[in-house]
Amino acid sequence: MKAQGKKSQIVNVILGTVYLCRKIKMSTAAEWDGELENGDGAEERYERMSFVVDKGQEPVRIDKFLITKIEGGTRNKLQQGIEKGFVLVNDKPVRSNYKIKPGDTVVMYSDTSPESTEIVPEPMDFDFVYEDDDVIVINKPAGMVVHPGCGNYSGTVVNGISWHLQQQNPELSEDSLPRFGLVHRIDKNTSGLLVLAKNEKASLKLASQFAEHTVERKYVALVWGDLPEDDGTIIAHVGRHQRFRKIMDAYPDGDYGKEAVTHYHVIERFGYVTLVECRLETGRTHQIRVHMQHIGHPLFNDDTYGGDRIVKGTVFTKYKQFVDNCFELCPRHALHAQTLGFVHPVTGKRMLFESKLPEDIKGVIEKWRRYTGAKGTEVS
Repeated sequence: MKAQGKKSQIVNVILGTVYLCRKIKMSTAAEWDGELENGDGAEERYERMSFVVDKGQEPVRIDKFLITKIEGGTRNKLQQGIEKGFVLVNDKPVRSNYKIKPGDTVVMYSDTSPESTEIVPEPMDFDFVYEDDDVIVINKPAGMVVHPGCGNYSGTVVNGISWHLQQQNPELSEDSLPRFGLVHRIDKNTSGLLVLAKNEKASLKLASQFAEHTVERKYVALVWGDLPEDDGTIIAHVGRHQRFRKIMDAYPDGDYGKEAVTHYHVIERFGYVTLVECRLETGRTHQIRVHMQHIGHPLFNDDTYGGDRIVKGTVFTKYKQFVDNCFELCPRHALHAQTLGFVHPVTGKRMLFESKLPEDIKGVIEKWRRYTGAKGTEVS
């Protein structure tokens, strides 16, 4: 990459400007609101560039150091990005007056979604639940990333949908592909329903519904422990963990993070674990996972928020082996986006979709049911 290109990239990193696409033009559906709603979460930061400071570099304030590498940027904007935590040095956020040293590892982030980066269409198989001229609803399997990002530049939902649109219109060139967008996201290891807009009008109208919290979203989750009440509401801000920036945390007091509300209803109890339905009132990154951990009931086998170990139960070897077998049967956090309802952005018709539980979660539920002798009904 030429020096000019590197400088332009840094400008995009710090100022959060949108990258122009060459392969396919992606619309960040909620750009107007500055936020993209997620299925079980929303705000994100994306790694754009990293480098190691040269050995001969003299100590200098990081804002002065970076501004010399940016064409068209202002020191004020750069300082704002640094204060927001968009620049990490040796894996830690720093202030503008931090003096860089030789050997420092500098990582720059942006809140601009990677959907707006170059997308390469790829043939992929999807479980299409619904499609018309304006929207697509798919049933995403666990393990599939929704959009390209750091470390995941291919094999994503967006790559596959790009190819799908080209097949619908073979004469459509890569440069003239229509704008479409993600109006919400679900985590890589969360399965279930996802809606995409096929044009800008649908994108904006769907984004408005997510922003106004009028979209119906229900998830099924298996969580550790026996919840004290059959129904409850979790209210706690969700924001970036102040020490471990790649994960989220719950903040019940103060203004840090963004307001998040999760309503839950117990479907079935197994003593050591509980099957619950979660209804999102807001959509923050990892919201259900963070909220459940916050109240002491992390999702079963959630390796990010403490659910990939025995949280409730006995110390007996037989029980430990049973839990390990369950982890093997469902090798990801047990969360499924089961219900998705919204008003069609063009026709105005109310749309409601349901997705059956995938086999890995169903298998774990049946295993716990047999182990505890519970007599629940089959969950679809």
